[in-house]
Amino acid sequence: MRARVAVLVSFAGLMLAGCGFTPLYGDAGVGSSLTRISVTTQDDRLGYRLREQLEDALGRDASQAPLWRLETTAEQTRRPLGRRIDDTATRYELTVRGSWTLTPVGGGLPLSGVETVTTTYAAADQPYAAIAAQQDGEERAAAELARHIRLALMRILPDQP
Repeated sequence: MRARVAVLVSFAGLMLAGCGFTPLYGDAGVGSSLTRISVTTQDDRLGYRLREQLEDALGRDASQAPLWRLETTAEQTRRPLGRRIDDTATRYELTVRGSWTLTPVGGGLPLSGVETVTTTYAAADQPYAAIAAQQDGEERAAAELARHIRLALMRILPDQP
């Protein structure tokens, strides 16, 4: 019985190796091109957070010269949701719209796109808590926007020569 289980496990391992299965932390097919993208953003808190999140999401390798330059701009709007009895908001909806342009460093036609993400956060009565909640909402929105941009780049880059 144990011999059959061993044979089945070995066979399953061979099947996975032949199907193109890649471990979670293995090299992806697009990964090498994503690591060679340099990122620039606007000079404000949201831009800084977006740049950090994009560099993490793309796995930027600073030891290699970039092949692509990604320029992003992000604009945010905040809308109050829900009302207390004193007519103050109980939650806020933060919408971040990010425009990006990917340009080959060696020259060529730029590629561009627009991504939009929305997140909410609770409104607090204390000033410090309100600022912390807003910044947490911005951080989550920047992470989600970076994920959307990364997915868009993954769809585009395999088609590039």
